[in-house]
Amino acid sequence: MVEAVVIDLFSLPANLQNDIQDLLCNMLGTTEECPSVTSPLVYVMCCQTQQSERKDEQESLLPALRDFRTLKKNLEVVRALTTAAALYTIKQRLDEKDLHVIKIILPAFRRDLMKVYIDHLFTAVYQFEFEDLQMASDCNNLLIAEPHTEGQTLPTQDVELITREIQMYLQSLPSLKGELTILRSSLIPDGIFLHGFSTRTGGISYIPTLSSCNLFSSSKRRDPQAVVKENLRRLANAAGFNPKTFHRVKTDHGNAVYIMGKTEPDSYDGIVTNQKGVTIAAPGADCIPVLFADPVRRVCGAAHSGWKGTLLGVSVATVNAMVSEYGCNVKDILVVLGPSVGPCCYKLPQESAKEFHRIDPKCVRLFDSASPYIDLRRATRILLETGGILPENIQDDSVTDQNQNITLCTACHPDKFYSHFRDGTNFGTQIGFISIKA
Repeated sequence: MVEAVVIDLFSLPANLQNDIQDLLCNMLGTTEECPSVTSPLVYVMCCQTQQSERKDEQESLLPALRDFRTLKKNLEVVRALTTAAALYTIKQRLDEKDLHVIKIILPAFRRDLMKVYIDHLFTAVYQFEFEDLQMASDCNNLLIAEPHTEGQTLPTQDVELITREIQMYLQSLPSLKGELTILRSSLIPDGIFLHGFSTRTGGISYIPTLSSCNLFSSSKRRDPQAVVKENLRRLANAAGFNPKTFHRVKTDHGNAVYIMGKTEPDSYDGIVTNQKGVTIAAPGADCIPVLFADPVRRVCGAAHSGWKGTLLGVSVATVNAMVSEYGCNVKDILVVLGPSVGPCCYKLPQESAKEFHRIDPKCVRLFDSASPYIDLRRATRILLETGGILPENIQDDSVTDQNQNITLCTACHPDKFYSHFRDGTNFGTQIGFISIKA
């Protein structure tokens, strides 16, 4: 069921404004055939020329568009300097109304171009269908392009131009929800390592549960990879690392660890390296982003530790990889647990809670209830200490000086952090990152 129709007039010359009335009528006639219970919303994309260029033509085009609003309900004309800007504006309108099934009516020669824009600015949450723009019978002045051929691919340089256009547009957008903020641990020596934990402020993601510095894109969320890359660029700029040498774990809620420089597994929740200038990272949105640093051997690691990964010992597996691959002494390794859901909020079913109870009864509160409260952090600390990490080399929410506590509860601080537990399936993600300074 088509929920919205986008009519692409972006390439229509402004001097053909006299034909636009009939042209829109002809195109919108096809929307009546959409099998919707209610009429779909209609968005018309038009090019907004620079004020200093063709100003008279631009002004003469507006009356035709304005008059047309009375002919069709739920119509909005979106004018912008670039296709990226116009399409991203329309995406915001779709997201505001929670729409995801869209028909695009456009000139045949624009179809392959539009698909590149869509690939960059949308995710698999959205469904698109395309229809060639049918010219009105009296639009004799319109240029008719060559018919669209299925299977055509754009030249690489055209794709690169579109990609650059999108990047430049996203870079021009203002930051949302305040300044970008990074939390840092006093345990990790900043003379050797660059590290931090991101928060949710200072990015460009606008969907409420993803706003604003979301750092993960998936087929189930509405934030596209292009937006996530721009958020990462802003984080990298603020933190001082190179986003081109950034590497994030491929989470599987397991205990596999990737040794950088060796064959990369299909999925892994831990990563270790001794390469200078390479930033490694682990995501977290309730799960614990754990950072590891050995200032003696100059080795670092990152791990994503959810409840399954915690039970499987992903943090200890990361420590073991540092010891076996780089000759680290376990007593030299420093470990910092980042923002994550706390024992104040996090619950698991009774069967899963039993596994944490076996680690230590203090890891579970209200054990006899159907969904006991779980302390992932305590369980992680116990397992790390059992694996040989010195208690004083672990920083978590047990620190005496609360001003030094960066292991805050993600669910309790909606202004600072994303939380799957709190926000549901369309949740945002923050990261913990670390690199060895050159």
